[in-house]
Amino acid sequence: MSEKKRSTQKKDSVSKNDEADQPAQPDDDALESNGGTSATGTNGASRRAEELDDPPHPPLAPGVKYRRILLKLSGEALMGGGQYGIDSKTLAQIADEIIDVHSLGVEIALVLGGGNIFRGIAGSAQGMDRAHADYMGMLATVINSLALQAALESRGSRTRVLSAIEMERLAEPYIRRRAIRHLEKGRLVIFAAGTGNPFFTTDTAASLRAMEIGAEIVMKATKVDGVYDKDPHKHKDARMFRRLSYLDVLNRNLAVMDSTAISLCRDNNLPILVFNMTRPGNIRRVVLGEPLGTMVQEEEKQKRQKSKRESS
Repeated sequence: MSEKKRSTQKKDSVSKNDEADQPAQPDDDALESNGGTSATGTNGASRRAEELDDPPHPPLAPGVKYRRILLKLSGEALMGGGQYGIDSKTLAQIADEIIDVHSLGVEIALVLGGGNIFRGIAGSAQGMDRAHADYMGMLATVINSLALQAALESRGSRTRVLSAIEMERLAEPYIRRRAIRHLEKGRLVIFAAGTGNPFFTTDTAASLRAMEIGAEIVMKATKVDGVYDKDPHKHKDARMFRRLSYLDVLNRNLAVMDSTAISLCRDNNLPILVFNMTRPGNIRRVVLGEPLGTMVQEEEKQKRQKSKRESS
């Protein structure tokens, strides 16, 4: 055998050995079936292989106003009538309403707070380092996200939790393009751990994620009908606003979202709707265009809409 031929065979052998040493790279669909983690991950890791073929996403139902929304839920919304933690009946009701709206063909992403378990601001007020307290609050949002995921999947929905803090055994790491891919495939997407940075609230995380995924609106679910000039629980003469501009919210210091979240939405003309989620069916009504709650949007757009209503 010639020296050239022996050299070629040796190179081929080395190449094959090198390939054997390299770990197999899973394709995107395989990653999605495992929740974007290793095979030991728990965010979808137990799904059967045939579930890689997602059922078709239902077409948008007639009358639906928004194709893609971001729903912001406070941690307190999960408490129900309790003082702490997660109320199973309330969680079930929220899951049922989300699935009902999703069946209309609406793409839904969610951001949950963690105030029912731990609030970073409250921790820092008691002498804890603010950054440390905020990280604890982020972990509380992960707990709530996993609880909602379990409630949704027990009803047959395909759900993904994407965490801003990597914890591969529980959730996928947040990747913008993957989040959009999940939405396009008709999956419910839950964004956990806020922005992944201390000193930013889950309101800011909701605004940021909404813009990143191209949501048409941020819907903030509360326990009151909308935004009031003062606390309606303490003042019987409290007046609810139907429409506000971003500057109105900032100048009047109204409790809609924190100023960073409002400024982000203002800079990107992303409308915010504040509505009452304790009344069953309200999410569906809002998506179908019923005038519920308080709409916060760019001032010129408000003027055009008002002029249009007056002329009609």
